[in-house]
Amino acid sequence: MIDWKKIDTVLLDMDGTLLDLNFDNHFWKEFVPLKFAEKQGLSIDAAKLQLQPRFKSMEGKLEWYCLDYWSDVLELDIAGLKAEISGLIAVLPHVTEFLEKAHQSPKKVYLVTNAHRGSLGLKMEKTCLQAFFDGIVSSHDLGIPKEHADFWRLLQQRVPFEKQTTLLIDDSLAVLNSARQFGITHLISVSRPDTQLPKKEITAYPAIEDFRELMAGL
Repeated sequence: MIDWKKIDTVLLDMDGTLLDLNFDNHFWKEFVPLKFAEKQGLSIDAAKLQLQPRFKSMEGKLEWYCLDYWSDVLELDIAGLKAEISGLIAVLPHVTEFLEKAHQSPKKVYLVTNAHRGSLGLKMEKTCLQAFFDGIVSSHDLGIPKEHADFWRLLQQRVPFEKQTTLLIDDSLAVLNSARQFGITHLISVSRPDTQLPKKEITAYPAIEDFRELMAGL
């Protein structure tokens, strides 16, 4: 799937790529509505009806990923709530073996995530993956989410990489589309970002179910 001789830099998403998206899906779809319902004196169903359009309206915007934003508008301690269920944070199968091989190779490996620094810190603390990266960049550091092509221009100023020799692995098709628009040559999607949900059928990009599929030749 990848000719590793052509790759100098590997850009890796976090949630749904390296980490099981089940944590985030459960957090936003179940746990936050539960806590919002308790605070507002609502039923769970009524809370979900209120929250779903608010969440939907922020998709693809930096605010969607900002713990401070949601703490303010929902009047909940979002970072604290994430810590409450941090036991659900899990690394996807065979990610650690892949990262070990990539880290031992001459390639530069960067974590490039939309996650807010509060969430990022919690997840690195729980998974101890940070040692495998040459650098970690949050879109909040750059002020623009990965869904926008300008993100990659700003990233390139911070982390020098050549478009033709860079591989991006991400579970978000919107992010892959923006990276393609910018000109990154090698793009791979993840077909099972949430282990509790069925595999997704992806046709727009080459897709892996787990990282064993990429380890040959690395």
